[in-house]
Amino acid sequence: MSQIDAPEDKAVRLDAMDRKILAELQRDASQSLDEIAGRIGSSKTPVWNRIRKLREAGVIGQQTVILDPEKLGFDACFFVLVRTSEHEAEWQQKFLAALRARPEVLEAHRLAGEIDYILKVRVANARAYDAFYQALISEVKIFNVTALLSMEEIKSTTMLPL
Repeated sequence: MSQIDAPEDKAVRLDAMDRKILAELQRDASQSLDEIAGRIGSSKTPVWNRIRKLREAGVIGQQTVILDPEKLGFDACFFVLVRTSEHEAEWQQKFLAALRARPEVLEAHRLAGEIDYILKVRVANARAYDAFYQALISEVKIFNVTALLSMEEIKSTTMLPL
């Protein structure tokens, strides 16, 4: 039986069947329960019960669709390195609110080291990036910003190595 129960701040312990189910869902979450069960050598009811428990435990979060950004006109991907001289809670709250309000920001990470934050920004072109940049710096004081244009996406995945 699966050992999905764990405190919120601890990693959930999974058995082999849980991992197979998660691998199938990562590969294609639109599969039916019958398809998943057939691929992992189980039946529909145990698969459904395990998926339900994995959702309840927070292992499975929001389910969504992966879109092709270039086919939708978002040809430019920038990695934006942000350094700040501000480290007060009020500044951070304002900065985080600004990032969350900008749909161009696909990812944002607070870092250890010389760079404080890295952002993954997807826009149509350099002009659209400049509009994003101008809006951001008008909302919050930033010490230094370096934008790196991705020339080629070599690997991108949402799949965890189970």
